[in-house]
Order: sequence, then C-alpha cells, then structure tokens
Amino acid sequence: MINAQHLPLISIAMPVYNCEATIGEAIASIINQDFTDWELLIIDDGSTDRTAEQARLFTDSRIRVLDGGDNQHLPKRLNQAVRLARGSYFARMDGDDISYPGRLREQLEYLEQNPQVDLLGGSILIFGSTGDPIGLRQARPSHNKICGTPWRPACLAHVTWMGRREWFQRNLYREDLTHAQDRELLTRTRRKARFASLPGVLVGVREEALCLKKQIFSRKQYFKALCREGVRQRDPALLLVSAPLEIAKLVVDITAIQSGLNYRLLPHRIPNVSQDDAERWMSVLDETRETAAQYENASV
Repeated sequence: MINAQHLPLISIAMPVYNCEATIGEAIASIINQDFTDWELLIIDDGSTDRTAEQARLFTDSRIRVLDGGDNQHLPKRLNQAVRLARGSYFARMDGDDISYPGRLREQLEYLEQNPQVDLLGGSILIFGSTGDPIGLRQARPSHNKICGTPWRPACLAHVTWMGRREWFQRNLYREDLTHAQDRELLTRTRRKARFASLPGVLVGVREEALCLKKQIFSRKQYFKALCREGVRQRDPALLLVSAPLEIAKLVVDITAIQSGLNYRLLPHRIPNVSQDDAERWMSVLDETRETAAQYENASV
C-alpha cells in the first residue's frame, strides 16, 4: 500500500475529454501494470459527458481525478500535469487507449540504464471499436530517425512517451497548438535532446479511420511550427522541404478521407499485424476489460 507521504517513481498524465465509453479500459490498463510505483493524474478537460464519474469508479489511492473546468485543450492540460506530477519520471496516456502490462517497467528500466536519453517511446498497435487489431506502427529505432529528415518529419507516438520529469519541465508544450504539439516539441528540441524507442508494442491505440478535421488542423499547425523552427534553427531544409511537404500530405489525406478509401490509400500508415502480435493484443485486451468490469461492477 502506498501511503500519503510516498512519492511515486512515475507520474502518468491522462488529460481526458468526453471519454465516458473508453476511460474505464484506459485506467484498467494502468492498474494492470506489472510495475506498481506510479500515480495516475486524470485531468478532465471540461467533458460534457460522465467521463469524470466513470474515472472515480476506480477507487485506487494512486489515482487522482481532477476537474479542470472549461475545455482548454491537450497541451495546457499536459503542462498542468507536469506541474502537478510528483514522480521522477513523467509518462503519457490517453483516455481511449490501452497500455500493455509491461509498458512502465520496460520504459523505466531502459531510462535508468540509459541516462543520456531524455525521451523514450515505442511502437503502437491500432485497434477498432470492436477491439480487433487493425495494424501496427513500428517506432523509429534511433534518435536520428525519430528526428526525421527533410522528407520525413519528426515522429514518435505521443501516447508512448516517457521521460524524466525535469526534461518536461524545461521543455513545456506550446499551448497555442491544439494539434501536432508532440511533433512540434520533437522538432523544437531535437538538437539539444536525445530520443529513443523500444522495439516492442507499448500501447494499443483506438483508431478506425482518419478524421478529416483533425488531419487538417494537425497538418496546418505543424506546417507553421516547421516554418517557425526553420527560422529559429536556421535550417533551410525545414522551410524549403519539410513545411511544403506537409501541405502536399494534407492533399493526400483529404483525397483518402473524402473518397472513403482511408487507410487503403495510405497503407504505409497502418502495416499489417502478425499473428503473434494479434494474439498478444487480444490477451491484453481481455485482461484489461476484465479489470475494468471488476471496478465498474463493484460500484453498482
């Protein structure tokens, strides 16, 4: 049992907005972690449904549910979580995704063995509303590849991030960005930070199809960030190659979504899942749903 005076080793930030139907499984996946010295900071970002009420069904002293008032968007809530965090390490989690049971332990072990690494991520498995696996996105294997090239901008699945709290305190999210705040942070800090990734799947991400509105906002905001960082870092490649490519990619996104082809037109974004990965995922999902049901039934 963790008493009130104990400072957890890992703080997990979970800002949520209208996640009533999915937050139970997200929380259960943290409770199921095989590393137990953590705190989960759930910040309700002005939800209009019963997200906060669902979160409070999970009566675990390591979980803090905070009412945030008005909707202020993800980057502000993440910065709020950084300020509230008590752990030596800071990790990300979303209210509609599912962490694999070994995620925190594996990331902690790597970071403690590699003190030069500031930010660590990993691969994600994409699943749909029924829970069936759809695809697997493999994380880029090295700092240079995560930072990207002029043709392939920075990328590391945001929901898998974990690093030292002090690094996040020094490198806060830009609060004027409602989208692409993760890629902006990677691009902004790439020359003074060290990124890495684990090869295995860390998180199952709920995603059935591309959202046009989200893609438009994300591409536009990252385009502006690339232009800004191109000037600040005196990097012509960001200005002349990376930024224009975001606009070209947006045109492809619009075509894929409006035609109804979605990932069929963009197969590189969601590679096939192997039989072993699919079986492992279904086992994680079953265990997560069982834990969520136990807490929800206990409250009835």
